Order: sequence, then C-alpha cells, then structure tokens
Amino acid sequence: MDDQTRIELEAAAFRRLRDHLAERPDVQNIDMMNLAGFCRNCLGRWYQEAANDRGIAMTKEEGREAFYGMPYEDWRALNQTEASKEQKDAFSATHD
Repeated sequence: MDDQTRIELEAAAFRRLRDHLAERPDVQNIDMMNLAGFCRNCLGRWYQEAANDRGIAMTKEEGREAFYGMPYEDWRALNQTEASKEQKDAFSATHD
C-alpha cells in the first residue's frame, strides 16, 4: 500500500469514529476515559496537536470544535450529564 492510500484510509477511519461518536451522545466522555483511556476531548486535542505540528495555529477550543462539530460548551450543554460518584472514583483510580 502506498503512503497516500494509507493516509486516506486512516483519515476515513478517523472520520468514521468521529461520526460514530456524534451519533452516540449517550456515551459519556467519562465512561470512555474509564474504559478506553481516551475520550472526545482527547481526540479534539490530538487534532489540535496535529495541526500545531504542521504549523497551523489552533487552540484547544478550536480543536474541540473541529471534532465536536460545534463549540464544546454547546455540545456539553446538550449531551453531558453529571458524573456519578462511581464514575468519578473510577476515573480517579486510573487518571489522578
């Protein structure tokens, strides 16, 4: 496989993951962090870091908006619920 095809396939897989997560707002970021060690915010940060690595100025908020398809605070107000004590404890056990 040539490099260009590999890059296109990786980009297509990323877009599919982004779209899948957009279709599943019921899956909370804290649950993703607890189970997989990453969440939508991580993906937005990785997007931002990739842009910055290529000399493209992008803030954390701009990276999140690129991933969420809207400002993060808007997505959060629409979809994020308060984390339970159990979710917070699980997060603390692995990420603090």
